[in-house]
Amino acid sequence: MFRNFDKVYEMPQSQARKRRADAQRSATSIVGAAVRVLDDDPDASMEAIARAAGVTRQTVYAHFPSREHLLRAPLDHVTAEAVAEIDAADIDSGPAMDALFRLLDARLRSANRYPVRLQTLGSMPLDQSADAQLHAPVADRLRRILRRGQEAGEFDAHLSTDWLIAATISLGHAAGDAVGGGRLSRPEADDALRTSLLRILTPGPTV
Repeated sequence: MFRNFDKVYEMPQSQARKRRADAQRSATSIVGAAVRVLDDDPDASMEAIARAAGVTRQTVYAHFPSREHLLRAPLDHVTAEAVAEIDAADIDSGPAMDALFRLLDARLRSANRYPVRLQTLGSMPLDQSADAQLHAPVADRLRRILRRGQEAGEFDAHLSTDWLIAATISLGHAAGDAVGGGRLSRPEADDALRTSLLRILTPGPTV
């Protein structure tokens, strides 16, 4: 009796887990399709993405209530890949400046895989909270490097770490925009970024 009683309550839990797993697989498939489709056609419709994922448009909307929500998912995907590249670059060893350049190189390798998608998604309007959340994983790793550099005397300790993080991210965006707009070649932009960071971060005479 008690054995059958247990089974009655185990079955709904098992079914719920299966439904959650199926939903996760469906969402993952949709994001993967969005990644592929948006690289070929940045203006692709929800229906085109649904076809590529092998699901109905209604299924896409069940996971992502708007096109903006769906576009944000590939952006999160790119960020996750960039973080994985950064973590593989051993940023916690060696001189802080070298570690910073390894981080930038890792971020660039990830960005170069999806140039069209990043250009499209980069123009998406994000509120301040969403933008901060998007940059948080990279900013956390930047913070580790910058604080280490400041403690070791490599970087200017008179400037706040938060300011240096914001400046580094802004300069990185400026370099990417210059390449995307055809104003600089990639090597020119990389050189300008590194030179600018050296000037900002290197300790100078106090005023």
